[in-house]
Amino acid sequence: MEGRNRNILVALTAIVIALAVFSSFGLPLFTGPTATITLPTPAPEGSAQPGQSEQGGGVRVEVTPDTVQSVIAAISRLESYSRVVTVTLEGSASTALVWVDGGWTRSDLNLPTGLTVHTIVGQEQVWRWNNSERTVLTWGADEASVDVEGQRIPTYEDVLALDRSDITDAGYENKNGFPCVYAEVCIPELNQWERYWVSSDTGLLMAAETQVGETVVYTMAATAAEIPAPAWASFQLPDGTVLHTVGEEPPQVSP
Repeated sequence: MEGRNRNILVALTAIVIALAVFSSFGLPLFTGPTATITLPTPAPEGSAQPGQSEQGGGVRVEVTPDTVQSVIAAISRLESYSRVVTVTLEGSASTALVWVDGGWTRSDLNLPTGLTVHTIVGQEQVWRWNNSERTVLTWGADEASVDVEGQRIPTYEDVLALDRSDITDAGYENKNGFPCVYAEVCIPELNQWERYWVSSDTGLLMAAETQVGETVVYTMAATAAEIPAPAWASFQLPDGTVLHTVGEEPPQVSP
């Protein structure tokens, strides 16, 4: 009898050990790994369908008209950089040198007429003057004035402000050599399409275009960002007032 009890005890112990091993190693084979969400690295142009990615290590994030704004909002954006932005409107090109630092933005926009428009945005204010004039116009900036207000240089915020029902296409694309999140908007009553490419690395809008009918009437393209903004970048008004110094906390400026 004693031998029989010993055999039963050994058998029960083996069953308990087997169940423990199965719980630790066998169940994940049936239940699958814990899901994680990562932003995929865009595949080279032409290697995948728009909106698809093959990056491992997490659940694939599909960029669709329903998700594109959430994906763009989740990308970390640079806080200090400089770059050149070129805008072409109906064949006429303008080039802007843009500096961004510590919540401040300055743009020197060179127009085809020879006029240079200087704009500084910061602390919910906009300052603007032309060429070397000392007369400066100023007004309150809204939340959309992160880049250069009123100079047809859009930002990623323009994509976030789109009406979801107007977004007809979205995905990942390489644009001008930059991996980007892409969104297209259709405005049928105007026979117009707007397209935006936001860098998946920096969160900055790298390109945009507007097409009316079969003709592209507007384009915007930016160079790669230089990080950080150069120390010599000027946030100074014509009268010598320094609104911001790169890398430093800005002084409080009265409207």
